[in-house]
Amino acid sequence: MGSRMVEKIILGGHTVSVWNRSPEPVSELQFAVHRPEYKDLQQNLMVSTSIENLVASLSTPRVIWLMLPAGSVTEEKISEVASFVEEGDIIVDGGNSFYKDTERRSRELSSKGIRFLGIGVSGGVLARENGYPLMVGGDKSAYSEIKPVLDSLAKPNGGYEYFGEGGAGHFVKMVHNGIEYGMMQAIGEGFGVLEKSEYNFSLFEVAKLWQKNTIVSSFLIDRAADALGKDEKLENVSGVVAASGEGAWTVEQAKELGVPIGNIEQALNFRIKSKKDTKVSESFAARMVSALRHEFGGHDVSKEKKVDKEDRKL
Repeated sequence: MGSRMVEKIILGGHTVSVWNRSPEPVSELQFAVHRPEYKDLQQNLMVSTSIENLVASLSTPRVIWLMLPAGSVTEEKISEVASFVEEGDIIVDGGNSFYKDTERRSRELSSKGIRFLGIGVSGGVLARENGYPLMVGGDKSAYSEIKPVLDSLAKPNGGYEYFGEGGAGHFVKMVHNGIEYGMMQAIGEGFGVLEKSEYNFSLFEVAKLWQKNTIVSSFLIDRAADALGKDEKLENVSGVVAASGEGAWTVEQAKELGVPIGNIEQALNFRIKSKKDTKVSESFAARMVSALRHEFGGHDVSKEKKVDKEDRKL
């Protein structure tokens, strides 16, 4: 997702300096910006050899945007970036971090004069063309300053909104992903019933019709149609479904707040069971949920490679 975002930012006329832990995505990005659509913009991409080099390549006030899996890697890299930036610079965590971690980081960095934003990024692999939806929380002056970048990322059909200080943006993204669990589960289960029916339905034809202004027509039904158009029986898709932090965090927070959350909790438990119960993992519902994850997020869900670790970038 990070490299696609860089491409879109460059197309918006901004200059970007990039660094990545492994060199392959950077090489792919350098190749991508030589496409015709980037005519006269190749110079807007700079490549850095380290985080220290990246920070030094930018003029103040700097904006350092990280796209990393939630957890220890994000903690480590934010600390490293913070050791090189100066007062007034901006650090953005665009990964799916737990909002309480974002709250803590916001306080710690603010005490050093560093402005911090936690931005939930959605839209998956199609957002480069469609536009990114961006859920922003943290330092409001930093939000105001990076609006031109957010404008570029959101075009043509995405959007962004500031929700408040600290971890507010990541809280909104957490709940978004929890809702996503329930919606994907309902779609998977519905197609599972159709697949078992005596009528021998073409599931692809059902999905195509459901795209046409039905009550359930949606981004996810579009992705279901994409998946079924390639493999109507989903025979090459593993039903072992990864369960990311966001679903579990949504359930935990709902319980803390005394909010009933049965649908999302059941969807989370279904994914957990898919890792150890073959009756679940071999069901059409599980394979459909996996297929949806692949279509919108590019997650590897092939039968040959069962997924045990979640890519928490979407």
